[in-house]
Amino acid sequence: MALKATIFKADLSVADIDRGVYRDHSLTIARHPSETDERMMVRLLAFALQADERLEFGRGLSAEDEPDLLRRDLTGSLEQWIEVGLPDEREVRKACGRAREVIVYAYGGRAATLWWDKVGPALSRQPALAVWEIPQEASEALAALTARTMALQFTVQDGHVLATDGARTVAIEPAKLK
Repeated sequence: MALKATIFKADLSVADIDRGVYRDHSLTIARHPSETDERMMVRLLAFALQADERLEFGRGLSAEDEPDLLRRDLTGSLEQWIEVGLPDEREVRKACGRAREVIVYAYGGRAATLWWDKVGPALSRQPALAVWEIPQEASEALAALTARTMALQFTVQDGHVLATDGARTVAIEPAKLK
């Protein structure tokens, strides 16, 4: 018998001063049995950083040809393809051909550095691609905020992110790789 996804509920309040986006989101997140709390919370961070009324979670790890997050325009065309982790170079290039904008949020400390050293030269020629690295300490601290029901606030200003659950605060400074 296959293991089922674990369902998490998140009330997300986003104040993105850089983009002028102030919005509350009630999200239902399905965490695949092989997904870690850290990866799920980086997906939530990616949602907060790209918050938009049309942004939605993809089927994630259970669907190979679908992004972690996606945004379509009013005609249904893919505007934004967002991946979390260390995706395969070929998959990122394919995504760049399918969406107007592709964003990768890499995390994992040394593994992310090694991944970028390997795929960076080839991917640097993709004009629609942006790659950000989430520091390992920050992604691990985000994982500590995980609960089945969460109320989180994300404040983005000058490229810095503060995430809080009301009791604990995590400071995140994504580093732009491309």
